[in-house]
Amino acid sequence: MLFEGTPFELDRLVLIRIVMTAVLIGLMFLAFRSPRLVPRGLQNVAEIGLLFVKEQICDEVLGKETGRRFFPLIATIFFTVLFLNVSGVIPFLNISSNGRVAMPLVLAVIAYIAFNYVGVKKYGFLTYMRSSIVVPNVPPALHVLLIPIEFISTFVLRPFTLTVRLMANMLAGHIMLVLFFSATQFFLFDAAAWMKVFSPFSLLAGFGFTLFELLVVFLQAYVFALLTAVYIGLAQHADSH
Repeated sequence: MLFEGTPFELDRLVLIRIVMTAVLIGLMFLAFRSPRLVPRGLQNVAEIGLLFVKEQICDEVLGKETGRRFFPLIATIFFTVLFLNVSGVIPFLNISSNGRVAMPLVLAVIAYIAFNYVGVKKYGFLTYMRSSIVVPNVPPALHVLLIPIEFISTFVLRPFTLTVRLMANMLAGHIMLVLFFSATQFFLFDAAAWMKVFSPFSLLAGFGFTLFELLVVFLQAYVFALLTAVYIGLAQHADSH
């Protein structure tokens, strides 16, 4: 822990977050510091990633015009989540800083501000709120039940589920990897001789789950960015609730 006992105290997770953020910024800088018309190397990889976000998330969900407006935000969220997640499978780091609530909550708040800003800017605050929580063409008596449900669903559960989904998945993955590789160490060095035969199985399980965790790393970044785009699109068309 650095600067222990001061207002600038940094624990291991914060240091990992800083390192992975620096890596992301550094790679993007190197990729585009001297862009070529025909990309190659790191620029080619970076452009493939950006093109994926643009075409498969922004354009697909929001359309080309709106997708272009929100592409910087959604791409930033995607790559931030991706790089902070990937530290969970990097040796000597071994944990995603998204496994703690702070960063997923910050990203969820950013998404929350973004989609509400879109709705309020387009419709005005009162019209946006009414369009978001009042279900049209239902008997008036049902509004007593539906309005609280719609309010909680739109303005409480969205940021909550964004936060918890990311945090829980990365924390669960970290715990599973710790269990598999700790079991391998135990079987090899601390267990009775007859139990050492189990060490290859726990090692293989740990390796297999590491590959699975790589998939989860990408999927969580994709889902977080996709849902951000979906919520922006819903806010933009709140009047068609």
